[in-house]
Amino acid sequence: MARAGSCSDEGRRSAVLQLAQADGPLEQVYERALERIAIMDRSGYDAVWLAEHHFTGYSVCPAVHLMAMRVAACTERLRIGTAVSLAAFYHPLRLAEEVALLDVLTGGRVNWGAGRGFDPTEFAAFGVPIEESAERFREAVEIVLAAWTHEQLDFQGRYWGFEGVEVLPKPTQKPHPPTWVAATSPGAMEWAASRGYTILMDPHSPCTQIARKREHYRERLEAHGHSIEGREIPMARLLAVAETEGEALEIARRGAAWTVGSYANPTKAVGIAPGTVGAGDVSRQDPVVRYLDDVVLYGTPDRLVDRLAQLQEEMYLDYLLCAPLSHSSFTLFTDKVLPRIA
Repeated sequence: MARAGSCSDEGRRSAVLQLAQADGPLEQVYERALERIAIMDRSGYDAVWLAEHHFTGYSVCPAVHLMAMRVAACTERLRIGTAVSLAAFYHPLRLAEEVALLDVLTGGRVNWGAGRGFDPTEFAAFGVPIEESAERFREAVEIVLAAWTHEQLDFQGRYWGFEGVEVLPKPTQKPHPPTWVAATSPGAMEWAASRGYTILMDPHSPCTQIARKREHYRERLEAHGHSIEGREIPMARLLAVAETEGEALEIARRGAAWTVGSYANPTKAVGIAPGTVGAGDVSRQDPVVRYLDDVVLYGTPDRLVDRLAQLQEEMYLDYLLCAPLSHSSFTLFTDKVLPRIA
């Protein structure tokens, strides 16, 4: 399961995304996740983000909206985001209903992130042809937003058509919950920019690549008559924090090796931009080394504070979704890094 949170001060935001491996009984995985979320709720984080995946131990949160209700029950102020709801696998009206109901029952604490998905195993199991995935995802996003903002829904697309459907409930937040779409490829960013959607940026591309992608997105927004000003663009980063550089490097190395093996390997590359780490990159460089070179942020708390300040300038980092690669990394980030960057 993946989760995230953030704290803010005068518009600067920092967030934590925790990846919990299924390396023990699942009951312990969920208990540990809820314990950390409770810490986040009382430690000044802004949001917890839940990642939907299926049929893998990389993330054991297949019912992301159901998990969000459990999180709401044990928190008071934490916003609850999806990063992401895999929209291509849903009937879009059911998706609109679930997220709207979640927003109502949480008192308007929902951040909705939607994504296409990338794992061929998921597409095969759900019977969704991979070649249809992008257009199904895009139709679903447009249908959900229309269902939330119109008394009755009329929509005609390639895969879905509705006439005069009243979708209830409507979300508490108006006109709808804050919404992001996951976009890493040029085509996905072009589509998002053409409609004025704000994007989520992935945890597996190098920092330098994230900076280039963000600037490309800004350019495409402007080309379509939109502005990047005022948008919060979450950028996800893997984190390894320890009291010594050597300990942090070892946590980073183990985390990178596990991530490459379970998630970002070439057999699971559908929908990931060419050149992205884990996208079937033809580079001969060891993928674990690539993670360590320019993907994972690792070091002592002091080094992480300095590095995050550097990335604020270099990659326009003002909303950090970070994935601690160990429990100690989460604790040290919360206690010794977050208070200094908030």
